Order: sequence, then C-alpha cells, then structure tokens
Amino acid sequence: MPADLDQLLKSVCDEQSIIRFLEALGSDFAQERLLEKTSPSSPYGSGALGWVNVSVDAFFDAATSWATASTRCSPTDAPVSNAWQRCASILLAGKFYE
Repeated sequence: MPADLDQLLKSVCDEQSIIRFLEALGSDFAQERLLEKTSPSSPYGSGALGWVNVSVDAFFDAATSWATASTRCSPTDAPVSNAWQRCASILLAGKFYE
C-alpha cells in the first residue's frame, strides 16, 4: 500500500522528515510504474497512483511551474514559515501538475 503523501507532507519540518518524504515519493513512483506495467492506464489521464509526469524533465518542469504559479497566488514578501515543507510541496506537485 502506498504511503499517504499528503499526510507525510504535513509532517515535513526538517531534513530528516523531508528525507522520509522523498523516500515515500520515490516509492510511490516505483509502485506506479509496476502497476502501469501490468495494467496500463489511459494515456489521456493520470496513472494508477495519480502520476501525470513520468519523466525527469516533465517532473521538474511541472514542479517549477507549480512553484511559480503558487508563488503568484501569495504575497511576494510573505515569509515561508516552513521552507522544508515548501520544498516538499514543490516536489509533490511534480507528480500531478500539468
């Protein structure tokens, strides 16, 4: 059973917790690849576990696009209260943002 990435994201607060998050994100991606190998999803939607961006370049492009878009939605001078969690959020967005 894949980890609940949203729940793990809420617990990110330091280096160790972001490492746990990254391990879970990587495992989630590996699990999706296994599921897609045995039972491919429609090419017009996300994969079995919600992955839309399955190449490194697409993943990072989506993550940076989400980071830029979400920054525009908040005041530019507002401090980030938890930089570790913000980084984890950006990486998680690489999974699903188009």
